[in-house]
Amino acid sequence: MTKKTRWVAVFAATLAVVSPFAVAYAADETQEATAQEELARFVRQVVDTHPSVRAARASLDASAAYEAAASRPLYNPELEFEAEDTDVKTRTVGISQALDWGGKRKARFSIAEAERRAVAAEFTVTRWQVSVDLLSALADYQTESERQALAESRAKAMREFAELSQQRFNSGDISQIDLDLAMLVNTEARMQLATAMAGVAESKQAVINFVGRTPTTRWPQLDVRLPPATASGARPEDLVMRLPHVRVAQLQAEAASANVTLRQRERRVDPTLSLRGGKEGDADLVALSVTVPLPVRNSFRHEVTAADAEYRRSKEVLSDVSQRAYSRFLGAKDRYEIARAAWQDWQNIGDTSLQSQDQTLRRLWQAGELSTTDYLVQLKQTLDTGESALELRNVLWRAWFEWMTASGHIKDWLGEQT
Repeated sequence: MTKKTRWVAVFAATLAVVSPFAVAYAADETQEATAQEELARFVRQVVDTHPSVRAARASLDASAAYEAAASRPLYNPELEFEAEDTDVKTRTVGISQALDWGGKRKARFSIAEAERRAVAAEFTVTRWQVSVDLLSALADYQTESERQALAESRAKAMREFAELSQQRFNSGDISQIDLDLAMLVNTEARMQLATAMAGVAESKQAVINFVGRTPTTRWPQLDVRLPPATASGARPEDLVMRLPHVRVAQLQAEAASANVTLRQRERRVDPTLSLRGGKEGDADLVALSVTVPLPVRNSFRHEVTAADAEYRRSKEVLSDVSQRAYSRFLGAKDRYEIARAAWQDWQNIGDTSLQSQDQTLRRLWQAGELSTTDYLVQLKQTLDTGESALELRNVLWRAWFEWMTASGHIKDWLGEQT
């Protein structure tokens, strides 16, 4: 299995449908591979057709055209015709050509080449950003959908609790205060359900902003079976310098350096050779001339100084960008490992405990061993823990996306070759 295939498999494993509190592991490798291909295909389709990516592609096409233009000769030849009727008729034709003795075309091409490569790196940055934004939107939609399911369960439980409370009040088992409290939490649960439904609508709109209006909202879902943070055996410093936004800063510095060379060469004069022939009366006329500009009024020295200052600025920008990228790499790795460890702890301990807690509390309250107030307090804590688990899972996903971007591993998942 190639490196590219491994990372596609890792990232596409997020397609399995999960509940907030249980993860179903695929038993069949064929089904898992199909899910991986589905996710990879879905994201690539959205990314390739997204307006931001298309705009970046147009910019890349334009920069390639500018590079091709910079490779062409700097000067075109000039053709001259002259006719003069005086005492002697004069008819001449001439051709002149300016010579790029200073090497300006080569310097201009170096600038255009570096700028084209920088735009290509910016194109990659755009693809990565759209991919992560899409995955984040999918994660939010899945989280909000399951938060709504949890709110529906809470509302159902509180409605049943209110009905049981009414029955126990009619039987004289609980007081009016306990009954009022049950009705209050029932109303609160209904309000929380409404809030959760609004969250689903908002997160759904965020996904639609990427995929457009489609007849289905059965988008790929994310899984929590994520690998540990690894750097593929490469040094963090090397990984950071290969990141596209760092490459943009590098190439912009190269373009600035080439611009210094261009400004220096623009101070060199380019002579113009002219050849003219014709008739002056009955005599043949042949002339050869050389024209050389005299940089006595403007030596273009200040342009060189300005270009050199821009080059020094670009080097400082590169240093800042690379330092921030390295810091982000380390921070993203730590955040992802912490979130992943916390989620594994939840799966090993909290998940099982939460599933049995609700039933235990209900049984104790109905047996009269737990007061209404204590029951509601502990039930609320149980349900809040469920919501916290959802939030933790969303944090894990976002930490994973950030790690993939900060380490550059998302490139392999997107199938990029450069």
